[in-house]
Amino acid sequence: MLIAESQSMLFEAPLPLQSGASIRGYSLSYETYGTLNADKSNAVLICHALNASHHVAGVYADQPKNVGWWDNMIGPGKSLDTDRFFVIGVNNLGSCFGSTGPMHVNPDTGRVYGADFPVVTVEDWVKAQARLLDALGIAQLAAVMGGSLGGMQALSWTLQYPERVKHAVVVASAPNLNAENIAFNEVARRAIVTDPDFHNGHFVAQGVVPKRGLRIARMIGHITYLSDDVMNEKFGRELREAVTHNATGYKYSTQEVEFQIESYLRYQGDKFSEYFDANTYLLITRALDYFDPARAFGGDLSQALARATCKFLLISFSTDWRFSPARSREMVKALLDNRRDVSYAEIDAPHGHDAFLLDDARYMNVVRSYFDNMAKTLNEGGAA
Repeated sequence: MLIAESQSMLFEAPLPLQSGASIRGYSLSYETYGTLNADKSNAVLICHALNASHHVAGVYADQPKNVGWWDNMIGPGKSLDTDRFFVIGVNNLGSCFGSTGPMHVNPDTGRVYGADFPVVTVEDWVKAQARLLDALGIAQLAAVMGGSLGGMQALSWTLQYPERVKHAVVVASAPNLNAENIAFNEVARRAIVTDPDFHNGHFVAQGVVPKRGLRIARMIGHITYLSDDVMNEKFGRELREAVTHNATGYKYSTQEVEFQIESYLRYQGDKFSEYFDANTYLLITRALDYFDPARAFGGDLSQALARATCKFLLISFSTDWRFSPARSREMVKALLDNRRDVSYAEIDAPHGHDAFLLDDARYMNVVRSYFDNMAKTLNEGGAA
């Protein structure tokens, strides 16, 4: 098993943000896997989704059960082979997994940021990632890769720093959120901010955590990550065995947990509320909402993506209704309109949006083949 080591880098210089605010004295947590080659041409940046982190692959020496969130994809001999590529995972600003976020102290006030942490966008994250790569001496990436919100960051890299990216791998993502997705995010945020323990985002000063709101937010999100088929297959209409029922099979209660799916969602919500920060949830879901590179071009995605010059691999999943294949096809069409080099795979998988995190031989083989070709070109000294 790959042994991972978390690292941190401090940046004293202010980072200008899209909102007009800035942040200084911030740290980014990151991990690297594999070895950077002599000409620094084999670096691959991994961008994480909403509740993930820089711990992308492997385990920590002192935490053998803490497995990286994309460990099935990344490692020695895996689809993204760390024997051939130098892989970098970065935790985004505003997160609660190491990088500076709402739970940290604002150097300008000496108090925990809380709700005063500045609003950050996908574009801001990419700028911060670029600063980290500068500090690591990496001028150009062999590839940038991400799923879901991570895919949005990968796409943004190709527009903000086109000269620094040779390949972009965008998985289960979209060029922007549709109204339904924004609506789900808003309901989740309302659950958090209306929790009596939220205290306008300054709950740390009150010594409490808005766990009720976080539980509901996670339950809402989790429903959208799964497909109807997976929910029916895993849970159906099964009742909890631990509940005593009468002859009809039901306890007839409006508040007790009766069905297995209810029990599962409550378990996921309880677990999430123990480790995730409420303000971070608000920040990251709003960054999702704001991302829309075509907005500056009157909604014309083809014009927006004209700046991208790298090669692309886009992957979608048939039952992903939150980031549907139709959204990936929009990006494919816009890139082809600009005569870009694009590969596209639409995987028939039953797992919904979560499919991008799971083992599927076809999915893994598509990624493996793409990086195999990239590695071959690098070894031959050509343009990947």
